[in-house]
Amino acid sequence: MPARGIRTPTAEECLGILGAHGVPLHIRRHSEQVAKVARRLAAALRECADEPVDVPLIEAAALLHDIAKSSSLATRRDHAIEGGEVLKAMGYGRIAVLVERHVHLGSWDPAGRVVEEEILNYSDKRVRHEDVVTLSERFQDLIVRYGRGNPFVEDAIRQNWRVTEAVEQKLFSRLPFTPDDIT
Repeated sequence: MPARGIRTPTAEECLGILGAHGVPLHIRRHSEQVAKVARRLAAALRECADEPVDVPLIEAAALLHDIAKSSSLATRRDHAIEGGEVLKAMGYGRIAVLVERHVHLGSWDPAGRVVEEEILNYSDKRVRHEDVVTLSERFQDLIVRYGRGNPFVEDAIRQNWRVTEAVEQKLFSRLPFTPDDIT
């Protein structure tokens, strides 16, 4: 549900924000695909499962989730945290919270109501570059790209994979379609 007194930027405004922050085209395209997945899931959860999720908020957060992806390469900081800071400074505090949790979900309730953070986190895990893929394809790619033989990093990616599989189970236990229908 929309928070009172806080305006959520439209999709067009989000794309303008990304452009103003110099976000490269390939990251914007990835974000647009994540937004499509997130919007579809959020709308279906509202309609079919009566989950009170804020669809425009989720779409805006999905479009803005990688706002600091390229700039964090220079700072070597976590792009999710850095992106959250950028969005908080712009007055988008609720979107910032979602963005900060799009890589690592953190604490969540497997049995509770679906929250926006879960939808964004899951949607991002279903999009490799601009393609909607399975969790297995996405996480195998993450292991190859970021694990690079580092057992600690690979273990962290595998732990994140297990959490995302549990989130997938939660989401799709409430929906009339399967994860395969997203691709």
